[in-house]
Amino acid sequence: MKYLKLLLFVFLSILTDSCQVKSEEEKFKVGFSQAMTTDNWRREMNKSMKLEASMHPDIILEIKDAENHITNQVAHIEEFIKDGVDVLIVSPIQSIPITPAIEKAMAAGIPTIIIDRKIEGQNFTAYVGANNIEIGRNAAKYILSHSSGKADIIEITGQEGSSPAYERSMGFKKTLDSVPELKVRHVIKGDWEKTSIQSKLSDLLDSVKAPDYIFAHNDRMALGAWEVARSKSLEEEINIIGVDGVFGPNGGIQLVKDNILNATILYPTGGMETIKLAEDILNGENVNKNNILRTVIIDSVNVDIMQNQFNKMNQQQNDIEQQQEVIDKQIRTYNTQSDLIQLMLILLSLLLILTLWSVYLVVKLKKRKRILELNNQKIITQRNQIESFAEKLKLSNESKINFFTALSHEFKTPLTLITSSIESISDHPNKELKSISYETNLIINNSRRLLRLINELLDFRKLESGTFALKPVKTKIAPFIQSIIADFKPEALKKSIQIEFSSANEALELYIDRDMMDKVFFNILSNAFKFTPKNGSVSIFIQESKDGVNVIFKDSGIGIPKDEFQKIFDPYMQASNNKKPSSGLGLYISKQFIELHNGEIFVSSHQGTEFKISLLKGKSHLKEYEISELNTEIEQTDSYRLSESGIPTETHPTNHLDENAETVLIIEDNMDLSYILNKKLSSEFHVILSDGTNGIKMAIDNIPDVIICDLNLPDKNGFEICNELKNDLRTSHIPTIILTALDSKESRLKALKAGADNYITKPFNYEILNESLRSVLYNREKLRYYYTNKIDEVRDENFANAEQKFLKDLNSLIDNNLRNTGFSVEDLAARLKISRVQLYRKVKALLGVSISEYINSQRLNKAKNLLQDSDMNISEIAYEVGYSSPGYFSTSFKKEYGISPKELKSR
Repeated sequence: MKYLKLLLFVFLSILTDSCQVKSEEEKFKVGFSQAMTTDNWRREMNKSMKLEASMHPDIILEIKDAENHITNQVAHIEEFIKDGVDVLIVSPIQSIPITPAIEKAMAAGIPTIIIDRKIEGQNFTAYVGANNIEIGRNAAKYILSHSSGKADIIEITGQEGSSPAYERSMGFKKTLDSVPELKVRHVIKGDWEKTSIQSKLSDLLDSVKAPDYIFAHNDRMALGAWEVARSKSLEEEINIIGVDGVFGPNGGIQLVKDNILNATILYPTGGMETIKLAEDILNGENVNKNNILRTVIIDSVNVDIMQNQFNKMNQQQNDIEQQQEVIDKQIRTYNTQSDLIQLMLILLSLLLILTLWSVYLVVKLKKRKRILELNNQKIITQRNQIESFAEKLKLSNESKINFFTALSHEFKTPLTLITSSIESISDHPNKELKSISYETNLIINNSRRLLRLINELLDFRKLESGTFALKPVKTKIAPFIQSIIADFKPEALKKSIQIEFSSANEALELYIDRDMMDKVFFNILSNAFKFTPKNGSVSIFIQESKDGVNVIFKDSGIGIPKDEFQKIFDPYMQASNNKKPSSGLGLYISKQFIELHNGEIFVSSHQGTEFKISLLKGKSHLKEYEISELNTEIEQTDSYRLSESGIPTETHPTNHLDENAETVLIIEDNMDLSYILNKKLSSEFHVILSDGTNGIKMAIDNIPDVIICDLNLPDKNGFEICNELKNDLRTSHIPTIILTALDSKESRLKALKAGADNYITKPFNYEILNESLRSVLYNREKLRYYYTNKIDEVRDENFANAEQKFLKDLNSLIDNNLRNTGFSVEDLAARLKISRVQLYRKVKALLGVSISEYINSQRLNKAKNLLQDSDMNISEIAYEVGYSSPGYFSTSFKKEYGISPKELKSR
């Protein structure tokens, strides 16, 4: 054991020495956020930085390209700050937007060097770059020295908002102001790329006299200007000056040498100088705040000299890179060999230790093995007991949850009867019922309050099981909130509470699930009014920011203790100063709904309570959901909303219906609900009632225009009835509305798969039901128009639905038997395997005409085609389409088309 400890000490010493070596090899991290690398000038900047950094082994340079996007550059700076770089270098895209990010880096203690372009203010360590004002002056001086004293000039500026563009333009114009005859006649704004100015310059040259000079803020835009001038044969008349003077095939120096540009102003990249400056900062040396690089005008006089100098510099850089590569290779070889030796020593020591340790463990493990076997047996027994208990507990909890969920659903049908009955009274104000209006309002409000609590339980259940899914809809948030506030005005008047609402932008739109956010805003307002005393105030403000919206609810109530701010969002939790009964679920559900929108909710309390809800603009944060762009009028969507009803009256349904009124079949086993629906619908529809035991039979016997079917029925459920009717040729065309207490995604999906046209949950508003009836009947009318006008255009045999197939079969049978004068409607119904009455009703429902009228129209249509396209005479055609008398055929044809067969034939 003594030797084992000694070897372990040796092993730890080796590891410590290895760690010390690694710490001695620590290097400095330098992060560079490059604006973009789309041009040779910036690529040269990157190249010179990398070359200079390679000369300093203690520096690790990381370059990130922002690709000319501000958001990318801000994100890159944030990443460098998070990584804790030792020096940050930034070439800003634009001055103002990037300033806060650089100030954040300075606040984090990271020395920051600004290169090329400037930022707002002086909160940086050092600046490296040419004097852009001096560059503008040099361009102006060049024009002054080469012009005859009078010239027209066009200036092409860089990207708006960047410091080089602003300063170059300022230096250029101030210098030209001293000579009145030299005028900048036009300014074209570019974005540093030639494509951004070519169309603008082309249009300008078409409308004005060609200028004497064009000053472009960089060589790329200058080249673009020359290409435009050449396209208009003006390249010899216009002198073009650029900026950058980059060395290389497409650089400004080569453009001057090729006589494309008259001159370019050298704009040093400063890459090498910046790395040297970073090294000085890392060494603790004092550096100058502003490090201005020298610049020079390159024209035909000195272009060869400059190119030779750059050739030599480039050759030297290549030689340095090759030498550095050789040095790096040797260093890597040395490090590899050194690491290998250390690794071998460590492994050898480890092998000795493990050998001794394994002998010790073999002895020790034999002793413990028996103990572990006994403990393992005990653990297995306990685990089996725990699993058995957990299974029982799970079944017990599931049973309780299912019980309360089923109980909640059972409440909904009686609530439907209560609210429907009271709404019937409230919808008919008359003198006899005015005396009980107060009691009816009490019944309505308390019934709907009970419904709100039930829905709260169901929402809690859905959140716990994770079955909630957003249904975002584009919504004008201010009217949406105002519609909710309107429901609290009676209570505000009652308690003398002042309501204040303000929004700077009434047209502000957000993508929200209206049902969820309705419950959130309603719950928070309900709490505000509950805990605000008489003569208090409740204020609602909408504040818009760049990326989102804050909705603030502030009241003058009792407030919330500071140490309970976060606890109040837990389920069942209430504030300690809350003496009023509540479920404790409202704020928990509200917070979950807001987080489903990727939003946040905050609470503060000072002379009352303030809730702030932050929601994001746009829809990118909701991309996993199906989003509706339909921004309909804001309406109260919650079934528990406290509406302002008038004085109740009774409206008696009329029994004098038009004979063409639609027929509604109601399949409902609750007699009270059937009675109310019958009473409400009888004024507009012929109503047929079924208790669910004979629903399918009554649908087949009567062929109604629309069916309202409950889900829970004694014989077959609503899914089965709907599925059977939709798959029966006799009833497949009838629209079906499912009426149920179930409000789950699975139930809705199952109803749609069964063929239901609409799905309404209890308790429901009669106006919604009535509008749903009108909607499905209207949709049937649109289908009828389609079938009567477009059915002949359908050629595919794989039809989309049963109605199209039925009409194709119908047309085929009629067409094949047109010559058979004895072919009757009864024969047609028999071939289709339905009764004559059912055939009549189905054709009437689909096409709006009787079957006899439809057969006759098919005969005449076939006759019309034969008259136009065949050599048959009128008599032959009459017999061909099933008329026994040519005279009767002529009379029918003229009545249908307003022209005799003979006249049509002669044409």
